[in-house]
Amino acid sequence: MQLYFFVLYFFTYGFLGWCTEVAYATTKELRFVNRGFLNGPICPIYGVGVGVVVMFLEPVENNLILLYIVSTVLVTLIEGLTGYLMDKIFHHKWWDYSNQPLNIGGYVCLLFSLVWGVACVAIVKVIHPMIHNALALIPLTAGIVLIVVLGTVLFADLYVTASAILKLNKRLDAMEKIAAELREISDKVGENIHENVMETMEFSEEKKKQLDSAVLDLREKLDETKQQMDSLAVEMREKLENATEEQKSRFEERKNYIEEQRNRIEERIRMEEQKVRMEEQKVRMEEQKVRIAELKNRYAELAERSTRVSRRLAKAFPKMESRHHKEIMEELKLRLKRDRR
Repeated sequence: MQLYFFVLYFFTYGFLGWCTEVAYATTKELRFVNRGFLNGPICPIYGVGVGVVVMFLEPVENNLILLYIVSTVLVTLIEGLTGYLMDKIFHHKWWDYSNQPLNIGGYVCLLFSLVWGVACVAIVKVIHPMIHNALALIPLTAGIVLIVVLGTVLFADLYVTASAILKLNKRLDAMEKIAAELREISDKVGENIHENVMETMEFSEEKKKQLDSAVLDLREKLDETKQQMDSLAVEMREKLENATEEQKSRFEERKNYIEEQRNRIEERIRMEEQKVRMEEQKVRMEEQKVRIAELKNRYAELAERSTRVSRRLAKAFPKMESRHHKEIMEELKLRLKRDRR
């Protein structure tokens, strides 16, 4: 019979705990919020916590101080263990006492533990006797049927909620990968700009060094050949005097033609090379634009694809925090908040 009554206590206090959470949320937000992990009107942590207290602390119920201390410790352990396990299983922190003094990992804190202790004493001494007497009036067969029906609904609700959370985690994983790829593309674009600037600077510096070196070499050569040029000048003058004006003209025309053709070829080569580089860069830019557009559309699609359960959980646990996707989770919560408006 103890197990029978414990299960009845679980559903009763789980429902009353849900009612308490809804009333508390209403006073804060002035609207109805379906608080609790599950979709149905039940908070299992209240059912387990209060059920354990009323079942196992009966020997010390007449010692108020001991009852208060043990209740506080038990409820704190249950709340802390529940928060820790849910965090590890679903990778989300559902409530957070980190801003409260004397907290442990944000799962429990001294202030709320003391309040839970007072509530447990009030329940054991005042509320539970009435609850027990009311549940004792239920025929055993009807009670078993009620437990089976409520248990079936509870497990179905648990399955639906857990599936929705796992889908949410997959969606967050996909959004995180998209965000990472967008950052990678952005980094590559920045690196290309950096490399182009650096190459231009290095090219200019190298050309400057080459020019300075060429100037020095030219000066040395000019100094070395100055005397030779002076001696050859007389000889060349004599040869030019002997050459006809027509030969000199044809020589100059031929030299100018060759120089012009060489300049044209070099200019055409430079233009073709620059054109190829620009075309390649244009193709890369277009590919990156298409990929960025695809990623942004996919990201927006995933952000909009929120299920009813995920929307309810975001409202029920406003301080819910994703362990692996904190920033994206906050973005989804802000998006849901804007949609509600």
